[in-house]
Amino acid sequence: MIQTVLTQAVAASRPAAELGQTASYIPELSKVDKHHLGACVFTSDGGRYSAGDTKVRFSIQSISKVISLAVALELCGFETVFAQVGMEPSGDAFNAMGKLEAAGSSPSNPMINAGAIAVDSYLEPKISFDRMLAFTRKLCMDPEIGLDEKVYHSEMSNISRNRAIAYLLENKGVIRSDVERTLDFYVRMCSLSVTAESLAGLGLLLAGGGICPATGERLLSPDTVRVVKTIMLTCGMYDGSGTFAVQVGIPSKSGVGGGILSVVDRRMGIGIFGPALDGKGNSVAGERVLRHLSQQLHLHIFDADSQTD
Repeated sequence: MIQTVLTQAVAASRPAAELGQTASYIPELSKVDKHHLGACVFTSDGGRYSAGDTKVRFSIQSISKVISLAVALELCGFETVFAQVGMEPSGDAFNAMGKLEAAGSSPSNPMINAGAIAVDSYLEPKISFDRMLAFTRKLCMDPEIGLDEKVYHSEMSNISRNRAIAYLLENKGVIRSDVERTLDFYVRMCSLSVTAESLAGLGLLLAGGGICPATGERLLSPDTVRVVKTIMLTCGMYDGSGTFAVQVGIPSKSGVGGGILSVVDRRMGIGIFGPALDGKGNSVAGERVLRHLSQQLHLHIFDADSQTD
């Protein structure tokens, strides 16, 4: 059933890639073939389903914000993380900075660039990038995840806007650690190379409350997972989060590398790769795959049949 629906979803959504474009503000990302599309579903009963380009590696980009938020909650605590970072949808583009200039303002949530840079500023003094990489591999059940050096250098060479955001946050007292180290940490996390399978693995771990399905080891606390999934539902798809929540209703996080991470609580993790983006920075074909899966498998969080297979 799941394999049939997944195969149909990918086939039906593939033409939508023509409607989008790869991210151009990071030159290395613009080189990716926009016609790639792959989707992977890992279920809590051990099922593994895939269709399309699920083994192609791509840049995790903003999906890393989920990992950084989770680790920051574990190491720094809820009160510290959200002292100056909000929990509300921004209604603006992911790299917007206009509202930050207002007196008394702070980043709207940890899923936009300003909020994620702030979170990484709390995290960077407490954990090295190498430890974050090792932990990410465990969370995703993918030992092959590594730093894509080409993407990293491409992004660092085109970081003016994020640098402006970071120094504005420092000026407002939101960032109190070294700005350049924070930016380097942030970009390194965004430059990790993953697959749709990696994201499905992470999604399954979150669906299971933070317990690694491969080993049975608890990697994240239930409180951390609850907060992360809630923020994903309300803020994970940039300024398209509200529409996505209504139409699809699955806690998800997108990245401009073309990935989407989705979590169906207690049931499955979904990973998607489709680098053709819409104007908000979300995968055009990937969203259509998720809409199809949600409708056919009753995955919407408020669907009357969502708790049954």
